[in-house]
Amino acid sequence: MQTQAPHSESPSPQRPLDVALRVLLRVEEGAYATLALTGELNRHALTDSEKALVTELCYGTLRQQLRLDRALSGHAPRGLHKLDATTKTLLRLGAYQLLFMQARPHFVVDAMVSTIKKKRGAGLSGFANALLRKLLTAKEPSLPPFPSESAPKSAWVSVLAQHHSLSEELTAQLWDVVQSPTELDELLRALGQPASTWLRINTLRGSPTEALTALRAELATAPTVHPQLPEAIELHGGHPFAGPAFAKGLVTAQDLGAQLVTQLLLCDSPDGKLTLPEGAILDGCAGIGGKTCHLAALLQNQRDIDAVDILPRKLELCRDHAHRLGCRRIRTIPTSLLERHSALRKRYAAMLLDAPCSGSGVLRRHPEARSKPLHLDELTTLQAQLLDRAAELLVPGGVLLYSVCSLIAAEGPSQIAAFLAKHPDFSPLPPSPSDPLFRSGPTPLCEPSSPFALRTLPHRHNADGFYAVRLLRACTARPTG
Repeated sequence: MQTQAPHSESPSPQRPLDVALRVLLRVEEGAYATLALTGELNRHALTDSEKALVTELCYGTLRQQLRLDRALSGHAPRGLHKLDATTKTLLRLGAYQLLFMQARPHFVVDAMVSTIKKKRGAGLSGFANALLRKLLTAKEPSLPPFPSESAPKSAWVSVLAQHHSLSEELTAQLWDVVQSPTELDELLRALGQPASTWLRINTLRGSPTEALTALRAELATAPTVHPQLPEAIELHGGHPFAGPAFAKGLVTAQDLGAQLVTQLLLCDSPDGKLTLPEGAILDGCAGIGGKTCHLAALLQNQRDIDAVDILPRKLELCRDHAHRLGCRRIRTIPTSLLERHSALRKRYAAMLLDAPCSGSGVLRRHPEARSKPLHLDELTTLQAQLLDRAAELLVPGGVLLYSVCSLIAAEGPSQIAAFLAKHPDFSPLPPSPSDPLFRSGPTPLCEPSSPFALRTLPHRHNADGFYAVRLLRACTARPTG
């Protein structure tokens, strides 16, 4: 009797190109690149080198999308706007490999053309063959030279947007963050690079010494400890997220910028050690709970924390993180902060409001946002509504920390200026002038022009771009007018 081979539940292997195409088409439909990429990598049986190639193809093509379209359009008289999404995406993948990777050019062209022929027919494959071969021969059209330092803003914005494959709208918004066009070039260059991997040592599960010892046993290259924040460690290789240090909750993944935001909420003030009123703390836009769990660790589980988010799935992940990290007093509430939800307490002693924003400070992690419209009016309206709601929920004498992973003034300094004008019982509560974490170094985190606000910049601090400010509500209402 012939035996039947056991059924295999392993996914069928696919070429990296096919997987990358699926990811980019999902992004075209509105998915986040990180989630789409993770889902596809988990779905298909790929080697580590194939996974690395898929990641490079996806993130690289998204980072350079505007430049790739410019290069392709330069050799396509009728442009690309009439092409279907599959054909356009494959052409971008081909152009990225030809212009930015050390790939075998004729292999790349043949692979793109054969895939387009299979998916879209001989007519489009012939067009793709001619277009990619023109690009292979003529290369990318020359980028415009940088103007002089004294050139008007509009000239610099146009040139830098083309060089860094970024929308002119976003480039113009970032102009005010830096001190010169040269530094804007440095910032945009940093936003086009992969982000560093930072871990946070979780003191609820062990000491920094235990965590570092466990990590060094797992990693071929030892991590680096941040000089002013010993709980923050930067990886230089390896993948510890399947190892014992991560499983035991000794460490968790959290960017340096996000760690600094949480630290700002509870740091010393100019009057000394921060003393909060009695009561619980609210994380008003908790997401998957990175800052929520960090707060629990800083407070050593001594306070109740309510984590609110509009997406229940994110709060499921928040609960998973809290369990692994030993956070015992976190309660998740699936709702919008703007809803008058009965599960919310009437008042909170402190609040962290990491508001929805453009994400301009985290383009390294979300390259799909580089070419999308900003929708600033919609975002700033929502941020103002959330701030007003936070003011309602905070007890007199309580502390509110507002943060955005954005570098755009309308979402940061301008938003806070409008809030303070509307709520005279709130005032900035900066860190202590002697605080080495926020005040020291050649590029202090609290800028001289706005000494009460935290701003992290990728090219200065090796961190995601954040704006954050801590506000104190007066114990008695202040008169208006």
